[in-house]
Amino acid sequence: MSKSPLTGLSVLLLEDEVFFRKRLAGFLEREGAEVTAVATVAAARQALDGMSFEAAVIDVNLPDGRGTDLLTEKVFPPTTNVIVMTAEGGVAGAVEAVRAGASDYLVKPFDLDELPLRLAQARRTRQARRAAEFRRGQENELVFGESLAGVREQLAKITAADRRLTGYLPPVLIEGETGTGKTAIARWIHRNGPRADEALVELNCSALPDALAEAELFGHERGAFTDAKAARIGLMEAADGGTLFLDELPSLAAGLQAKLLTAIEDHMLRRVGASRPIPVDARIIAATNADLSALVASGKFRDDLLHRLDLFRVRLPPLRERGNDIVVLAEELLARVSRRYGIKPPTIPAEGRSRLLGYRWPGNVRELAHEIERAVVFGGDRGLTFAHLGGGVIGASPVGPNGNWMRSEFVFPESGFSLEAAIDEIVERAVKQADGNVSAAARLLGVSRDVVRYRIKGGREKENVGE
Repeated sequence: MSKSPLTGLSVLLLEDEVFFRKRLAGFLEREGAEVTAVATVAAARQALDGMSFEAAVIDVNLPDGRGTDLLTEKVFPPTTNVIVMTAEGGVAGAVEAVRAGASDYLVKPFDLDELPLRLAQARRTRQARRAAEFRRGQENELVFGESLAGVREQLAKITAADRRLTGYLPPVLIEGETGTGKTAIARWIHRNGPRADEALVELNCSALPDALAEAELFGHERGAFTDAKAARIGLMEAADGGTLFLDELPSLAAGLQAKLLTAIEDHMLRRVGASRPIPVDARIIAATNADLSALVASGKFRDDLLHRLDLFRVRLPPLRERGNDIVVLAEELLARVSRRYGIKPPTIPAEGRSRLLGYRWPGNVRELAHEIERAVVFGGDRGLTFAHLGGGVIGASPVGPNGNWMRSEFVFPESGFSLEAAIDEIVERAVKQADGNVSAAARLLGVSRDVVRYRIKGGREKENVGE
């Protein structure tokens, strides 16, 4: 026997007619709901003051007032689904109740079997809305830190300007290396702007085959090409009223760049095979990991499209330029990953923080996120030391702040430090940089050739002892 969708559902029933109230209560209880039945508005207030209900079924006209007053006075918490019952002729009032926050309404008399369906649908709708709110909250959880204070200020000004506009929103251009968080910034702009409740359509331009790119972006009419058996709207049209995020924008072919420019300027698009343009209002956010000015100079990107997009420009610095924010971001990512895996977040000891700060992060935030997740899954109980990233002495960066070879953030590991091993590593790196030339390595280090030879010889002797 299948489980009723109302099993365990707590319901407040507000109905003054005794027979109908008992009938409704008995029916809902047989469906598995837990029912609290009352006959007056005052009794409903008292019940709501002491209990929490997932759903409420309320009549409009009651001996001591109107049940819908509970809605307009916001007595019900946001988590309660309210269904209003009304007699024939009271539909207008029920519609007003829905506008005031009711999930649905029923016109008396109604089939009792309809009530569980409405309650179940209201429950699913509320769950879907809550899930969407959670996802939105997750998307808005950006860790700016001190290094991105300027970016945060820019974004605040952009969204403030957006809210003052009543028409088309100007484009935004986001620059940054791969993995710096351009997509996260685009989502933040959309979710914090006036179009947050509208569609956000994301497109990675580099993933579009040239033969299909135009139809994918602008849509096509039936018969426009061999496989066009039916008309189809494009992604720009799908983003009408919302936002279209174009990642890796320079990947678009020159002809498509021209058509995109026209669509942005005229707020009109033409589907492939169509004879008439279609009005469209999609806010464009474009992202690139390349220098568009250099691409314009080399003829690989249209200068007029760059000028059209380059109104609100946001540059994201690479992770290696964010200083101590690397550790702040790592700890936030660690907390999120740990929540997802349902474990207590492990610690990042001084040794691990040193290695995080000393690494170059060619993959930027995306690489850091992957490293954190791997460390959570495969790391030990002693904390995350990230030993495979290097010793943290010289790090992966050849030069630290102010030309110093050692980063200012370096912390001696709790497990101890070998000065001899550090010197050997420095000499080894110099010899490698000098392509094995001992004299050149000695000049790099500012020592005699004998010192370099001694260290190299010492390393070989250690290897021989190990053998």
